[in-house]
Amino acid sequence: MIPINDHQVMYAIKDFVEELISLTGMTGTSVAVSRYVSMIAVVIFLAWFADFFFRRAVVPLALRILSKSDAEWARLLFNRTVLTSACHILPAVVVWKLMPLVFFESEVTGEVLTRLTAVYMTVMTVRTSIVFINSFDLLNTERRSSTQQYFKTFRDVLKILMIFIAVIILVSIVINKSPMTLIAGLGATSAVLMLVFKDTIEGLVAGIRLTSNEMVHKGDWITVPKASADGTVEEITLTTVKVRNFDNTIVTVSPKTLVDDSFQNWIGMQESEGRRAKRKVYFDFRSIRTVTGDDRRRLVEKGYFTEKELKEGDINMALFRTYVEKYLAQRADVNSDMKSMVRQLEATNTGLPVELYFFIRNKEWVVYEHSLADIMEHVYLISADFGLTIYQQYPEQ
Repeated sequence: MIPINDHQVMYAIKDFVEELISLTGMTGTSVAVSRYVSMIAVVIFLAWFADFFFRRAVVPLALRILSKSDAEWARLLFNRTVLTSACHILPAVVVWKLMPLVFFESEVTGEVLTRLTAVYMTVMTVRTSIVFINSFDLLNTERRSSTQQYFKTFRDVLKILMIFIAVIILVSIVINKSPMTLIAGLGATSAVLMLVFKDTIEGLVAGIRLTSNEMVHKGDWITVPKASADGTVEEITLTTVKVRNFDNTIVTVSPKTLVDDSFQNWIGMQESEGRRAKRKVYFDFRSIRTVTGDDRRRLVEKGYFTEKELKEGDINMALFRTYVEKYLAQRADVNSDMKSMVRQLEATNTGLPVELYFFIRNKEWVVYEHSLADIMEHVYLISADFGLTIYQQYPEQ
């Protein structure tokens, strides 16, 4: 309801506008219609001018002031997008204040316009708030910072909460009920809502567990067999984890999948001093024997051992394992400070497996694979010098 004093002011304005219109020669009902049209046009003009003035004058001035500030966070948070979005609220404020005064003689029309304007203001306010919250992503923070993970989770929850409250306010505006009445009524339907939004709620809880326990961070290399994901985490939200596979395909995994099922995070390897290499070579049992005089001469001539290191009864397989361990320890690309060994595994019907276990310093994929290939090619090549035959199954003719 418009106060009595405002009614008197509006009647005075009404009489003044109608007198101006009458001077143009209009009479009868056309005067009232022209009055409504002209006053609505004035309100629309003032709303447009408010938006225009703030976008073209106030926003550039604010950005200029912020650009001279030493606070980088202020420039990032109050950027042009945020300020421009806030400007869209001003025209609605003008309409919300003036339209009921224009239609003060028709309370129904004024009430409808007031509610529609309130709906618009609520939507634009929530939109501006979400844009402001999203601007926190522009802040320069450490890629894998725990604080950043927690803060991002909090922002996502805050946005969902804001949208939920905005929906309640919009419904209360439309049906002309108090928002608190609607919130109290939700208690009776909470069971239904939990059933309908069961997957969403579980996803939110899983997302919070995922970030709060630091199970995965942006930039981590993870492997999720169930989701065919093997690549780098590009984005983490409360409901999705976006992974770019090494073939540049994008896989979206739900946090619930990562929490409920097992996945492999390679960050421990990435932050360690070396990346593990483990390879098996199968040798023919018939080639394992004690070394002869010719064998010893060949091993000495090729620099694998010295005369003093060899003795009667040596077995070629034992000498091979000893040499390969010494070879790995001498290589610069192998981290000798980490576990390194050459061991026999349980015999199989396809030969005796000998496993090489060591760590390569450079963890970058291409360099790692090249170093590993160089080592294994050398192992394959020298096995014949020790009189060993690598098992190979020939295809049936």
